[in-house]
Amino acid sequence: MKTVSLSGSSRENVGSKDAKILRKEGRVPGVLYGNGENLHFHVKETELNKLVFTPDVNFIQIEMDGKSYKAIFKEIQFHPVTDRITHFDLMAVTEDKLVSIALPVKLTGNSPGVLNGGKLRQNYRKLKVKALAKDLPEYITLDISKLKIGMAIRLGEIEIPNVTLQGDMRDVAVSIKTSRNAVADAIEEDDAEGAEDAAAEGASEAAAE
Repeated sequence: MKTVSLSGSSRENVGSKDAKILRKEGRVPGVLYGNGENLHFHVKETELNKLVFTPDVNFIQIEMDGKSYKAIFKEIQFHPVTDRITHFDLMAVTEDKLVSIALPVKLTGNSPGVLNGGKLRQNYRKLKVKALAKDLPEYITLDISKLKIGMAIRLGEIEIPNVTLQGDMRDVAVSIKTSRNAVADAIEEDDAEGAEDAAAEGASEAAAE
């Protein structure tokens, strides 16, 4: 998984009044947990938005006070009306500690079921996993090139080296459902085959006469 940089500044005063002032200045307050002590800091809102409003999931290398910390998002709070980020929490990451994180799901291949008129249904855009930081991929790839109408990929069928998938293994991650178009295609194919058979039989009878 990729690592992106973020520059932060320590907060001298911690409280709602100070946080309000920071937001007016285009800064967002945050807290880094899991590093022996809780570090309070703030970052540029524009820089934070680039990391939050994206389908990608990355490690964050946050620099502040001459020190560097590797972390992941733990929680992000948004304004109920404007959707602007009002506060966020980071969790420090170490190489020897398991990390729980939700990774984006990427579909590859062309499903025969979809080509025949079936409907693709993706139930998970992200899947929660647990692994060491070094073993985490950028995303989870699901190959749908063998899925016909009525077929599915369940969580229990997904294998990622050195990564443990979390959740109910019976849950369907992606499936191909039937649709009206698929049924119509099937009927048209049957009618066409029937017409061909009838024509062949008629030709045989005419030759026999």
